[in-house]
Amino acid sequence: MPSIREELEEIETRILSPKACLSRNSKGRVRAEAPHSFRTAFQRDRDRILHSKSFRRLKHKTQVFLAPFGDHYRTRLTHTLEVSVIARTIARALRLNEDLAEAIALGHDIGHTPFGHSGEETLAKLLPGGFSHYAQSLRVVEKLEYEGKGLNLTFEVRDGISRHSKGRGKILDRKKEDLPATLEGQIVRVSDVIGYVNHDIDDAIRAGIIKDADLPRHLVALLGRYHATRMDRMVVDVVEASLKAGLDRIAMSDEIMKAVVELRDFLYERVYFDTSSREELRKTEKIIRDMFGYLVAHPAGYIREFPAGDPLEQRVGDFIAGMTDRYALTLYERIFFPRSWQS
Repeated sequence: MPSIREELEEIETRILSPKACLSRNSKGRVRAEAPHSFRTAFQRDRDRILHSKSFRRLKHKTQVFLAPFGDHYRTRLTHTLEVSVIARTIARALRLNEDLAEAIALGHDIGHTPFGHSGEETLAKLLPGGFSHYAQSLRVVEKLEYEGKGLNLTFEVRDGISRHSKGRGKILDRKKEDLPATLEGQIVRVSDVIGYVNHDIDDAIRAGIIKDADLPRHLVALLGRYHATRMDRMVVDVVEASLKAGLDRIAMSDEIMKAVVELRDFLYERVYFDTSSREELRKTEKIIRDMFGYLVAHPAGYIREFPAGDPLEQRVGDFIAGMTDRYALTLYERIFFPRSWQS
């Protein structure tokens, strides 16, 4: 009698697109494991990410606005959840593997630093080999979680996590070697951009950095005036363009892709590099620089010995990248602020 997992794998075979990545066809894990009785390989990966300590810490990591006072600003965790929902919606519409898309989406920012992209930029300058959050996310799931053993995720999830972003580069490059190996991984890549260009605009308006009227009029006319309308327009376009391309790749129409890139450029100019927000983030650069220097000189009690063989600077970078905003601020105060005398 087949197990529940085997029945689920058979259902995938019957209902998913021939272009979908089936759980039973996964290239597997670095360390071989016995199959679960009722969860597919990608469901297990999703659960491992969701239950990891690194995932839980995302709730106190900056998305754009540092330590926001209001309750409705996004954090790195809420961004991740929004990307997951977008990715699942697209995957379901295209009859691709929703579990795989969800697992990649939940893990895509798990290696992000405190203080958002300012933290990433600072560590990139400090570490000899540079730093990127997508490479760090892969490092977290492969080498840092579970006391250095890693989560032992499938190849497809690790590939999607490591290739989910190219920064300000092309969102969906025509060169296959620059894209995730699976269509589900490509879905997460475009879902990430759809998520942040929409919710970062929403947060920037809430913060008073921009107003509705500041959005380029031709983009409002094309995509819609409201957050939900713009997001739906982009998601529908991805589904329609991908079907038109025969699901050989995940695609966007030229018109909508151009609009998304324009919105992204608008955010960099008016929000991410805005004087008021960057001033606070410049302070966080000093915090990370000071702590990095101190921890390299005084690693005892802070820096672990794994991954074995990795240089101290790399392990200090791991420690700092894993911090939440508030832990970084607390540790900085503990290390560098004078303490009052206790009689």
